[in-house]
Amino acid sequence: MHAFVNGHFLPLDAQNEPFSVLVEKGGRIVFTGDSLPDAYRRCPTTDLGGSTVVPAFADTHMHFASFALFNSTVDVRDAKDFADMGRILQAYADSHPGDKVIAAYGCSAHTVAEHRPVTRNDLDSMCSRPLIIVKYDGHAAVCNSALMNQLPRDVVEDSGCDHTSGWLYQNAFYQGVNYITGQVPIPKVLKSLIAASNALTEAGIGLVHTVEGVGYPKDMDVDMLRVCRWGLPQTMRIFFQTMDVEKVRKRRMSRIGGCFKLALDGCFGSEDAALTEGYANNSENHGFLAYTQEEVNAFCIAANRAGMQIAMHAIGDAAMEQAVTALETALRDTPREDHRHIIIHADLCSREHQARMAAMHVCVALQPAFLDWKQEPASYLEHILGTERANAIEPLREMLDSGLLLSAGSDAPCTHPNPVESIHIACNHPNPAQSITPLEALRMHTVNACLTSFDEASRGTLEAGKRADFTVLKENPLAMPISRLRENRVLALYMAGKKVTPSTGGMLALLARAAWRKLFQTDE
Repeated sequence: MHAFVNGHFLPLDAQNEPFSVLVEKGGRIVFTGDSLPDAYRRCPTTDLGGSTVVPAFADTHMHFASFALFNSTVDVRDAKDFADMGRILQAYADSHPGDKVIAAYGCSAHTVAEHRPVTRNDLDSMCSRPLIIVKYDGHAAVCNSALMNQLPRDVVEDSGCDHTSGWLYQNAFYQGVNYITGQVPIPKVLKSLIAASNALTEAGIGLVHTVEGVGYPKDMDVDMLRVCRWGLPQTMRIFFQTMDVEKVRKRRMSRIGGCFKLALDGCFGSEDAALTEGYANNSENHGFLAYTQEEVNAFCIAANRAGMQIAMHAIGDAAMEQAVTALETALRDTPREDHRHIIIHADLCSREHQARMAAMHVCVALQPAFLDWKQEPASYLEHILGTERANAIEPLREMLDSGLLLSAGSDAPCTHPNPVESIHIACNHPNPAQSITPLEALRMHTVNACLTSFDEASRGTLEAGKRADFTVLKENPLAMPISRLRENRVLALYMAGKKVTPSTGGMLALLARAAWRKLFQTDE
């Protein structure tokens, strides 16, 4: 039993009446109020010093295993030019002589002085060892010659492999990354999971919806996380990125989909998000749809019949139409009152789509960080989409007013998991008419996220009977000027009433914690 006093607790339930005292027992909240009852006066006490406390933050869309890998390697997102990128890469190479392949992340034509994509020839001058840099949006990668010369035949002979530029797209990209991750020793992979979890702890994140099944060979990321998640402080909800319902059923998993194998279209960064009207900079280009309507319908029908929760990537309005139609078809085939199917991104979501989604109670997992993303600036989006469509990206105000359940995530490794920054951007939308309130933004990152993953009975609000999962903030976001929201700071994360501290243990410690929790802790 433990009492937390002198806090400014925001429960984020329907009433959201603040209180100053919370008591937990066995990881559950047993009391909330403004004074400590006599029955609890002898228990250990933590004085929060007037800090604001909210339910633990959630991230409802990330690629955790991929984030872990690239979080532990080298990040070139802040490179000023190719020379600076080369210095960053060489410094990493010098300090990691044992890496078979150097895997980097984050190159963007919009952040370097050259204002163009880096190429194979550029990389050859930066690093002689095998090197791959995954593009900032996570949908393509570029290799140097040393790596191109050792990639498997199924990668280099794929139509998505551009030998001249060194870029890998679509299936060549997926297979290429699988090859790279297969070169990473398992102990290093597990160590990277611990470091990534520590990064989430620093951001105050206690619940993660992660999409796995692409980026590691033989679905290793799925099976690895199903075991290792028990050894991490965060609660992990895993979506298997496959259209093979039987594969998911055999693992007794209930969530299917995400990106990549369930990406109905591309993205704006590659100018292949599926649009009903052509791109403003090339009217002949409408992007692409990865599947036919019939294929998506069949998948959704099968997964919905199996009682699974479906998540699908859709960015362009044509992909949105495909996703909404497929879900309507599946729910006509097998009606379900509480399915909580998800459309991820939903960047160009028309009022018509909003109404149809709300009628089905479809959830939306958004990434507010994309609205203020230096790797993909507003000027670029306006160039390729035109002013009207650029202003219509992630219409938060409209979507909430339509009755949709919105949650927020980072799409890490695309952006750094940072709910404080995400809240700021949601309240300071580049199109001011689409900004939302701090309370609405907080709920997107807490209670709405828990509703999205069927966790609302135990998480998402600070109420008696629920888990004592909460994040301590330096300031009250409901009392700050919205222009300052990103200045707030996470002071601590508590899970089941225990303060989470960065783990310094290695692979054996992780596996030991996982085994212990799996055997003795049933409250997950």
